[in-house]
Amino acid sequence: MKEKEQQKQLRYDKAYLKMAESWSALSHCSRRQVGAIIVKDDMIISDGYNGTPAGFDNCCENEQGETEWYVLHAEANAILKVAKSTNNSRDAILYLTLSPCKDCSKLVLQAGIKKVVFKELYKDTSGVDFLKSAGIEIIQIAD
Repeated sequence: MKEKEQQKQLRYDKAYLKMAESWSALSHCSRRQVGAIIVKDDMIISDGYNGTPAGFDNCCENEQGETEWYVLHAEANAILKVAKSTNNSRDAILYLTLSPCKDCSKLVLQAGIKKVVFKELYKDTSGVDFLKSAGIEIIQIAD
C-alpha cells in the first residue's frame, strides 16, 4: 500500500475507533465499557457494546462487582447482529476499544473478519495471539 493510501486508511481507522468509543458509552457495565464497529466495503454493517442479553436486567455485575457470566462482549454482540441481518462479515474490519479475549477471537475468525483494529490491549493477549496465528491482520492504535 502506498504511503498516501496508508495515511488515508489510518485516518479512517482512527475515525471508526472513535465511533466504537462512542458506542461503548451505551454499555451499562460498571467495570468496563467496550464498543465495536464492523465495517465492510467502506460501510458500517454492524455495531455492538458489552452488555446483558435482550430481556435481562441491564446490570452487568453481581453484588461482589464481578461480571455476570452471561454478559455478551461487544464484538460478540456486533457479530450476532450481522448474523440477524442480510449482511455478512467476510473480509470485514472489526474496530474495538479493547482487544478481543480468547473466546471472542474464535468468533472473529469464524465470522471471516480479515482485520482487527483496537485501542487498548486486553490483559490476556491469547485472543490477539490466536488471531495473528490465523493470519488476521491486527493493528493497535493507542492515540
